Amino acid sequence: MQAIVRGPRSPAPEQLEHWRLSLLLAAPHRLAFGAAAAMLALSGLWWCLALVAQSQGRPLTWTIAPAMAHGLVMSFGFMPLFFAGFLFTAGPKWLALPAVDARQLLAPVLAQLGGWGVFMLGVHGPEPAFGAALCGFGLAAVALGWGQVLWRFMGLLRLSGAADQLHARLIATGGVLGALALWAAALGLATARPALVQAAIHVSLWGFAGTVFAAVSHRMIPFFAAAALPALDAWRPRWLLWGWTGLFALEAVVLLAELLWGPLSPALRWLQALLEGVAGIGLLALALRWGLVQSLKLRLLAMLHLGFVWLGLALLLMAASHGLIAATEGRLSLGLAPLHAYTMGFLGSTLLAMVTRVSCGHGGRTNTADNFIWRLFWLLQLAVLLRVLGGVLQAVGLGDVLPLLAWTALIWAAVCIAWALRYGHWYGLPRVDGRPG
Repeated sequence: MQAIVRGPRSPAPEQLEHWRLSLLLAAPHRLAFGAAAAMLALSGLWWCLALVAQSQGRPLTWTIAPAMAHGLVMSFGFMPLFFAGFLFTAGPKWLALPAVDARQLLAPVLAQLGGWGVFMLGVHGPEPAFGAALCGFGLAAVALGWGQVLWRFMGLLRLSGAADQLHARLIATGGVLGALALWAAALGLATARPALVQAAIHVSLWGFAGTVFAAVSHRMIPFFAAAALPALDAWRPRWLLWGWTGLFALEAVVLLAELLWGPLSPALRWLQALLEGVAGIGLLALALRWGLVQSLKLRLLAMLHLGFVWLGLALLLMAASHGLIAATEGRLSLGLAPLHAYTMGFLGSTLLAMVTRVSCGHGGRTNTADNFIWRLFWLLQLAVLLRVLGGVLQAVGLGDVLPLLAWTALIWAAVCIAWALRYGHWYGLPRVDGRPG
């Protein structure tokens, strides 16, 4: 019998192609997501190094409070860039308009990247007053870049004749709040008014990022679930969206009120805890209504739903924390645990799932989560759990939590860098199906 000689395995189509910078201009999501991926990886690495250095007794030099710098970078560093890529990829379809040339986003994207470069130089500069002013100047450049993105998106709204523009207009409203928050933060840094910077961060997390995520989740999660699992219906009544965004607006208003006038009275705090508890239970019930159990069979869909579950859990943690504050006259709370359940758990998990899906679909690939992204997702869940645990331990004063926070930052950085390396590589490659875009 003649032996069968096997030749070398043929390389995959994408292995035959070289990464090309010019391909970032082939589609809006390539350019904006590529820049966002770079910011995501760099910000994760930066904060990891900061916490590791502090845990080793060699803290970095800071011109502004580390927590403030962390809040600004994690709120505004990569989120607006990811939003820009999504808005000019899904937005034209939602608004029944032709595709947008990625070159329209080049100047705004570069302004944001350049602004963050200046900001980082200021944060770790040798002279506090000059460094803080430099940080403010950098944030002003970021605000200018985001404002340009927003102006172009509003131009699409003005041109659109689509009957349903609710989600797009709600995202634009959140974008305006984000722009105002960026300018306020820049002003606060330039004029040494940390309370103004803190207010900007709170408005960003709830009024900007929260509103955008609410609109996108309301439109896309039930749609994705019904498309993948035909037995489910794309149930998304408008009252649900208004209640959701109203809840986020209330959280932003309460935080601003506390910054301006001090802590709430026990009665108002109990009312806040009650509303958050009811909302948390309602959102967990909504996750089941949208097919949480059924989605577990499909990894990418499960990632979206599990990210949404974190929102319900975050609100329940907030209810518990605010109840403790009311019952103990402010002596006990859950600290930063609820906030990180919201930011890392809900915003982080949903972002990872949503951008991965867009990157697969618009790269000509199957909308599935392979072993690589599935493992990254569960590493992210580990980081969220550790950070929530660290927040609770820190709040009740049970030992030194800095090593735990450093390990959490290390895991978060590993997830961000690994994700950015893979998908950043994709953005510079032609579509695997040979189509343009």
